[in-house]
Amino acid sequence: MVFQRLLGSMGIGGPSVDTVLDPVSSVPGGNLSGEVRLTGGRADADIEHITLELVARVEAETEHGEHDGSVVFERFTVAGGFRLREGERRSVPFAVTLPWETPVTELLGQSLGIALGVRTELGVAGARDKGDLDPFSVRPLPVQEAVLEAFGQLGFGFASADLKYGRIGGTGQQLPFYQEIELSPAPQYAGRVNEIEVTFLASPGGLEVVLEADKRGGVFGGGGDALARHAVGHDQAARTDWNTEVDGWIRALVEAHGARKGHGFPDHDAHGHATHGHSGHGHGGHGRSGPGMGTAVAAGAAGLAVGVAGGLVAAEVVDEVGDFFEGDEDEGGGDES
Repeated sequence: MVFQRLLGSMGIGGPSVDTVLDPVSSVPGGNLSGEVRLTGGRADADIEHITLELVARVEAETEHGEHDGSVVFERFTVAGGFRLREGERRSVPFAVTLPWETPVTELLGQSLGIALGVRTELGVAGARDKGDLDPFSVRPLPVQEAVLEAFGQLGFGFASADLKYGRIGGTGQQLPFYQEIELSPAPQYAGRVNEIEVTFLASPGGLEVVLEADKRGGVFGGGGDALARHAVGHDQAARTDWNTEVDGWIRALVEAHGARKGHGFPDHDAHGHATHGHSGHGHGGHGRSGPGMGTAVAAGAAGLAVGVAGGLVAAEVVDEVGDFFEGDEDEGGGDES
C-alpha cells in the first residue's frame, strides 16, 4: 500500500482527470460551465484542490523578435478537500465567470484564429498535476458584434486577429494582453490608411473601443500614427445607428492621421468625436445597406476577407489553433495570473 501511494504521488497509478466543457460558446463576462470527471487510481487519494486555469496563446515582442507563448489569465479553484477512493468515479460540475476582457474567438460561428483553453490542475498529496488544454469558444457581446457588423456594412474587411502581450496606456485594461482585430480599409478610405486595428476592452459598465490607424511599431512602441478611444454602454447595442457612429469614429481617426482635406469630412468636437447632428441613439440600425462583418466572416470561411483565398485561410486558422492545443507545454515564466 505504501508503494502504491508512492506511485500515486509520482502520477503512476494515481487518479485521472478529464474536463468536459458544455458545448456552447460563452461571452466575455459570462459563464463557462462543464464538469471535471475524476477516476480513482490504485489507492485512495486526498484531493487537495481542483483548479481551472484559463490559458491564451499570446504574441510577445522580445529582443529576439516576436513569438507565441501561453499565458494564464485567470484561475478558479472549483473543488477540493475530499478523499477519492481507489477506482471511484466522481464528477464535479462547475460554472465560472470569464473575465470581461476575455478575447473573442468567433463571429457568427466562424473562427477568428484566437486560441483559448482550460487546463485542469489536480492537487494530490502535496503534488500538482496539470492536464491537457481543452479549447473553448467565446462569441462577442451584443455591442461588440454590433460594432463589427457596422465595420462590415461600411466595407471594411478582416485581415487578422491576434493577442498581444502588453498594455494600452490610458485605458482601464485589466489583463496582461489585449486583442487586436485588424481590418483592411473600406474603398472610401483606401489610400488614406493602410489598415484599422480594433481592440475591445469590456467591463461590467460598458466597452472601451480602441482604434488605431496604420499601426507600424505597436501601441506602446510609439509607432502608431493615430489612436482613438470611445466608450459605449452595453445598453446601446440595439438602439444605436452603428453605421453612422462607427463611420464618425473612422472619419475622425483618418483626419487625425493626417488625411487629405476637402473630402467632406464632418467637423469634430474637442474630444475628436464626429458631430453629425445626431445623438447616435434611437436609430435602430437604420442606414445599413451592405453585408455585415458576420457575412464577411462566412464568405471568407473564417477569414473575414471576402474572396481572398478563403478556404486556404480557413485551413490555416484551424491548423494554427489546433497546433496550440496539441503542442501545449508548461512554459515557466510565460504564465501569469
